[in-house]
Amino acid sequence: MDQVRLRPSARRSFCEWKGEAEYFDVEGSAAGWIRNALWRYPRPEAEASVIAGWFAAYPSLLRCVVAGEPVRAQAGGFYGGWITNELVGPFKGEPGSGHW
Repeated sequence: MDQVRLRPSARRSFCEWKGEAEYFDVEGSAAGWIRNALWRYPRPEAEASVIAGWFAAYPSLLRCVVAGEPVRAQAGGFYGGWITNELVGPFKGEPGSGHW
């Protein structure tokens, strides 16, 4: 397996349930640095403490796979959801799904 390199990004976002997220760039083998491809909540709110330090990946930027199946990115660009063939929508981010 190739070694993956990360570098911290200046980007931050805030979720009212989880707190502040920090982002990371990923060095791709052919693509160079992929900006803001990963994020995590280093100090999430108490109710979300179980996710502290775990990384999440945007499948629109990286190749992400579940049980051998490549996932599709959740629509909208903002969301990091992973959609596989067994999941049925609608999904937030699709046209007409605002303000859920």
